[in-house]
Amino acid sequence: MGHRHHEALAIDEGLAADRRFLCEVRLLAGLHAELVRAARPDERRGALLRAAFLHGLRDASCGGGHATLGEGAPWIAAPAIPIQLRGALTTPGAAGRPLALEGHWPAQLEAEAVALAGGATRPACLVSAAYTSGWLSALWEADVLAVERSCAACGDAACRFEAREASAWTASGDPVAARLLAALPFGLLRDRLARERRAQRPACDGDEGAFDPASPAVHVWGPVMVVPYAGDQTAVAVEAVSRQPAAAGVTVVVVDLQGAIVDDGFGAVALERVVEVIEAHGAEAVLAGISPLSSRVVEGLGRAPVVTRKDLRSAIALAFQIAESQRHAV
Repeated sequence: MGHRHHEALAIDEGLAADRRFLCEVRLLAGLHAELVRAARPDERRGALLRAAFLHGLRDASCGGGHATLGEGAPWIAAPAIPIQLRGALTTPGAAGRPLALEGHWPAQLEAEAVALAGGATRPACLVSAAYTSGWLSALWEADVLAVERSCAACGDAACRFEAREASAWTASGDPVAARLLAALPFGLLRDRLARERRAQRPACDGDEGAFDPASPAVHVWGPVMVVPYAGDQTAVAVEAVSRQPAAAGVTVVVVDLQGAIVDDGFGAVALERVVEVIEAHGAEAVLAGISPLSSRVVEGLGRAPVVTRKDLRSAIALAFQIAESQRHAV
């Protein structure tokens, strides 16, 4: 068993330490050409996938890719590989229907690299898919896998992917997902990241998880911003980020209240202020993870009803649906 675990966690340590391969076309082209020449392509492919997944996991957990807004200010956590998400493919939160999102990689850097390496006859953006899987797994605190469905390297219009929880892919029997899942031991990769964080004492606080309300991290994906609730500081963070070019297109803001207890006094005033700031910037607020102790305060906010969802993942899916409907509104 120990030997199998060691093999399952085999990672190209050079790639795990150097993130340049994620976005540099010539480096990516060289890696794809190497896969073709490799004596054991499956092992080499697995090591590459795990390195890319680890970078995505790090970035969403600790803000490895971020824009700094100044001393003590929140930072915008942005993926190193540009990711554009869209709405849910399944109804979020419905019984027996796991969350699924679709999206694409607008820069198509890996597709360009694959073309330089000789082209492909099937979707080939392995690094992009693994990085996206790591990023979403950290943000959602779940085992999430992104599977590419169309690829510009094959002549398709865009590099599109579908993201689902690992259990949903397993139940579907999808053969492409099965191969990727076999190469990505989620638990072992999370354990490695936890060891790294303990050893290096990084800037992000604690080891409690990817989306820590004590952290000033604000995630921005195109029209959607996700911010952890931290009382009075949340309104300050939203206001600061909204002024940045990276957040210019934000039309929906998800406020993650998981673990927070909003009382009738200062807590209610602080949450009211957060919603006011969001609406002042022309965006719609979605509140996620409301505890039973906070629900009465949320319902009593002195304004029109605010959209709520029970967990962060379904709130993000809804936010993209709202943004999409806004885009097509007359």
